[in-house]
Amino acid sequence: MAKYRFEQIAINSKEKKKPAEEDRFTYIGLEHLDTGSLNVTRFGSDVAPIGEKLVMRKGDVLFGKRRAYQKKVAIAPFDGIFSAHGMVLRPQEKVVDRKFFPLFISSDYFLDAAIKISVGSLSPTINWRDLKDLEFELPDLDTQKELAEVLWAINDTIESYKKLISVTDELVKSQFLGEFGDPVANPMHWKTTPLLEIGKCKNGMNFSTKDSGFDISCLGVADFQSRLTIHEDTPLSGISLNEMPGEDYLLKNGDIVFVRSNGNKELVGRSVLVKFTDRIATFSGFCIRFRKEANCLNEIYLLHLLRMDSVRKKLRGRGANVQNLSQQTLANIDVPIPPLPLQEQFAAFVRQSDKSKFAVLNCLKRNLLLILQKTEDVHGLINQSTKKYFCKSCHRENHNG
Repeated sequence: MAKYRFEQIAINSKEKKKPAEEDRFTYIGLEHLDTGSLNVTRFGSDVAPIGEKLVMRKGDVLFGKRRAYQKKVAIAPFDGIFSAHGMVLRPQEKVVDRKFFPLFISSDYFLDAAIKISVGSLSPTINWRDLKDLEFELPDLDTQKELAEVLWAINDTIESYKKLISVTDELVKSQFLGEFGDPVANPMHWKTTPLLEIGKCKNGMNFSTKDSGFDISCLGVADFQSRLTIHEDTPLSGISLNEMPGEDYLLKNGDIVFVRSNGNKELVGRSVLVKFTDRIATFSGFCIRFRKEANCLNEIYLLHLLRMDSVRKKLRGRGANVQNLSQQTLANIDVPIPPLPLQEQFAAFVRQSDKSKFAVLNCLKRNLLLILQKTEDVHGLINQSTKKYFCKSCHRENHNG
C-alpha cells in the first residue's frame, strides 16, 4: 500500500460565513454528531448561531477536531453551516475513493493517529498544521471501492440495530409515563418534595490548562451525548492538575450530573447517572453534580424523571446567548415520590431493558462477523486493509443504559 500525507488525501475546506437568521435551520454543531455514526439525525438552532461558522456542502465529511477522542465524524446531509470547532473535509479523488473517504475518516486507524496530536487539556483540539503532515497508508483505488462495499454493508447493519435500541429507549419512557404520569402535572397526585431537600448540589471546578502533574478523568458537557450512564470504561476528557481534587469534587456511584451551562439550550439540564465505583473522575465547571441523600428515591427512577420532556423544559435557563442552569432552578423542581417498591419495580424494568439492548448489541456483533466471514470467503478482502479501516468503535459495547 502507498503512503500519503493527510493533505494529499483530504481537502480541508476553510470557507466561512457569519450566520444569518435563516442559517439556524441548517446548522450542525458537534452536539448534533453521535460517536460511531456517520448519520446526522439532529440539527438546527433556536436562534442564529453566534460567530463565524464553516460552510458545508451535502456529502462533505464533518469531523469534530475539538475533543476528538469522542470520535465524531458524520456526512453532511444538506448544504448549511458547521461548527467552527470542526473541520469540513473533502476527498482528493486522485488518491481516495469518494465512498471510501468517510469510512477512512471514521476509522480507528485515522482517528487514533489524529487524537495523538491533539493539544490542550480540558478541550484538546487538533490543528490542521499538525494533521496535514500525518502519513497514512491507503490501498489502491480498486481495493478501496471493494472495501467501501463491505464497510458500508457493516455500517448499514449497525444503523438498523441502533433503531432497535432507540425503540427500547422509547419503551422505557412510555413505561415511566404509564406508571407515574408526567412528573410536572403529577396526575397520580403523589406527594412531592423539592429536589434540593432530597440531596445536595455542587458546581464543578474550573481548570487551568497550565495545571499539570496529576492526570484525572473529567466529565464535561461534550461527554454527555445521548448516553444515560457513565461507566468505568466510558471515554471522558483527560486533564492534568497540580494536585488531587478535594473529595467533594470527585464523582461517586449514584451521583447525577447535569449540564449547567452551554450555548445550545437543548443541552442545558441534560443529566447522566454515574455507575462506577473504582474510577477516579471529577466534573467540569460547566456541570452541576447532584448527590442523593434521602432513602425515599431510587436513583434510576430519579434519572428518568429528570430526563422527561416537561422537567427538561423547566430546567433550561433563560440566558441571552449562553443558557444557564442554576441551583435555584434545581431548587424549584418538585419531585413526585411514589412508593419505593414501585420505583424499584421500574428500576428493575430499566435493567431488563438494558439487558435487551446488550442482547441486541451481541446479535449485532455476530451479524458483523458473518458479513466479514462471507466477504472473506467470496471476495478475499478480509486482510490487513479491512482490519485497518474497520472502525472498532462502531461495534464496541455501548453503555447507554
